[in-house]
Formats: sequence, C-alpha cells, structure tokens
Amino acid sequence: MSNVIFSIKDDYLPKDYLTISTNSKIDSDNKITYFSLGRNTDISSEKYSKNVILVINGGYGEIIINDEIKDLKTNDFIFIPKETLYGLNTSEGLIFTEIIMCEENYIMNEMIKDGEIFKLADLLSYEDDSIVNMDLISNDSLKFVIMAFDEGTSLSEHAAPGEALIFALDGEAIIGYEGQTCPIKSGENFKFNKGGLHSIEATGKFKMALLLTFD
Repeated sequence: MSNVIFSIKDDYLPKDYLTISTNSKIDSDNKITYFSLGRNTDISSEKYSKNVILVINGGYGEIIINDEIKDLKTNDFIFIPKETLYGLNTSEGLIFTEIIMCEENYIMNEMIKDGEIFKLADLLSYEDDSIVNMDLISNDSLKFVIMAFDEGTSLSEHAAPGEALIFALDGEAIIGYEGQTCPIKSGENFKFNKGGLHSIEATGKFKMALLLTFD
C-alpha cells in the first residue's frame, strides 16, 4: 500500500486465536512484516541470526526475552540483537511491525539498549519553531528515525532515496506527495515510493517515526 494514508493498527485487526503475518511489500533487502496476533495467541520463543526491530502498532501483549517478561503497548520500540531468544504473547490482541535487518554492521543511538522497551514519542521533545530529529538505528540498508515538528514547521519537497514508511506518533500534519495533499494523524501510516517527491507540514505539534530503506 502506498501513496495513501493507511493504518497498520486498523487494517490488520487481530482475529481471535489466529496469528497472521503479512508481507509489507516494502522493496528492501530487509524483511519487513506486519504481524497480527489474536486473543490468547503467542509466538513461541525463538532466535534469529539477524538483528530484529519490533514496532508495536496497537493492542497489548508481552515479550519474553531471555526469560524476562516485559509489557508491550502501542508505539513501543524494541531492538533485539541476533541470537537472542524471545517470544510474544497476548490475551487481548497485538499488532506489530517486525524488521529483520540484513546488514550485520549498524550504528545505534546510545539511548537505545539491547532488549529494552522504549516509547517512541517520549524519546524526543518539541523545540519552539523547530524540527528535531534523532537517528535511533542505521546501517547500509536502512535508517530508523524519529522527528518532532513544532506547529507550523515544515520540510520542503524532496525525494526519498528509497522506500519509506511513516509511523505518526502524536498530533497531525499534512503530507504532500506527488502533487497531492494527505492529512495524517497519530496512529496512521504513509508509505513513500523510492524517488517520490514529498513534503511534510505540521498543522499542530507532530511527532513521527520514519523507517527509510536503501537499495
């Protein structure tokens, strides 16, 4: 899905007792999948040979990582190093985006600790009349960034160097994309195609996370 506002949380609603995984169709060397876990379902503990990022899009659940149980809520972010044993479960339903990183070498913000859960919107504060951005993690094939726009600030039209996915975290904005305008608000998503001309204007205070992929 691209060029339109959508909602991972609303478009991939959990179905009771089912675990559903859906290819995001983002053209990337990394594997990016939307997961929907129905009530009283789980993903048994397992480990990957690659680093994994989880972004919680909706619902509630738990992650069991190295035998420690932690709660998961909307807009939580967790980085799981390769060869780390972890599993997930939910009694109410859980929607999340899983990013399996293809590159071994990466740069991670010192604020982010392996296996710890962070609320994305809380990692960055607003600054008067400014746009603030913070790289959380990056390598040669992807970058995960959070941004905070003060009301009335904007990014001029520019082209995406690869496919990108926006997670709106707080407030509202207007996305300009290839001559069209698309209002976006907290809880919604937008996908850019590679080379797509786009701009962002905050109609109020606005925070977002951006997953950018590189060929």
